[in-house]
Amino acid sequence: MTTPAHWHSLSSTLYTLAIAGGGAALATSINLPAALLTGPALAVSAAGLLGLRMEIAPRLRDLAFLIIGVGIGSTVTPETLSIMAQLPLAFVVLFVLLFAMMRACQSMLVRGFGFDPRTAILAAAPGHLSFVIGLSIDQGVDTLRVTVVQAVRLLALTLIVPVIARLMGVEITGNPLASGATLPWLQFAGLLAVSFAFGLGLQRLRVPAALLIAAMVISAAGHGADLVQGGLHPWLGTVSFVTIGALIGTRFSGLSWFALRASFVAGLLVTTLASSIALLGALPVAWLLGLDPVTVLAAFAPGGFETMIALGAVLGANPGFVAAAHVARLMCLTGLIPFMLGRAGRLRQPGT
Repeated sequence: MTTPAHWHSLSSTLYTLAIAGGGAALATSINLPAALLTGPALAVSAAGLLGLRMEIAPRLRDLAFLIIGVGIGSTVTPETLSIMAQLPLAFVVLFVLLFAMMRACQSMLVRGFGFDPRTAILAAAPGHLSFVIGLSIDQGVDTLRVTVVQAVRLLALTLIVPVIARLMGVEITGNPLASGATLPWLQFAGLLAVSFAFGLGLQRLRVPAALLIAAMVISAAGHGADLVQGGLHPWLGTVSFVTIGALIGTRFSGLSWFALRASFVAGLLVTTLASSIALLGALPVAWLLGLDPVTVLAAFAPGGFETMIALGAVLGANPGFVAAAHVARLMCLTGLIPFMLGRAGRLRQPGT
């Protein structure tokens, strides 16, 4: 039986989604980076600060995580795995660079800006935004600081690229998980069902963001083995991203201009440090393997996925290698981030 509390939660969720949709539309119209996430987050945050009750029903949140996980996993293809096998040294170096980026940026955020270790890990992640936000919500860390630092990273890396790309005839999609070919509905439903069952098992093992990780793993396995083909239907990916963006906005409370300014500066420094590490690793790899330095730089850059692939196309880089490197980056971060969060949890002193 549906109780008045359930109806109130449903109405609040619908109201929140309406505000989030307006924020996404506005952010898209002004080309805000990651508009489907940042637009709803800002709009819902502002509404909450004005005293409106903003919430997303837990079941809707879980469904959005499952859908986005399937979409992320769909970026893995047999061709991607083939390129990784042909140039193993490049991908080994990429994995080492990712760990170095995260450790260096985490240390800077903790020591220089007072971030707690787990918040610093998520803020330092060089990409995988929807996964990072899902983990921050699940783990109860400072989602606001994570979101601001990650948004600045995207802003710094993508503000100029879309303009250059469009001038040269290369378009950057607003929905990074949409693709030309879409998953048949039966296959999509099958992936969701298997992912949900796997996610329940991971929840019992207390794996963070279990449903999101489960959907990513199942979808990546299916696409990598060529058992299923295609990405999310564009509207489905859009609705899911807007839902997660709205969920971010419900966590924005007590925002101060001082905290916003400090996180903005932290984001700029994190981006500079991560990009410098990528540059230092890319140049020797290009020399050793006889690859074009521009190709390796575009491949090793710290996100975002669709923007850097477009940048590679603009600069004449090898598109297959660039795409494979960024898929490998997402796969590595899927394991590396929870591992580092687990270590930070074990190392944290009682009462801190």
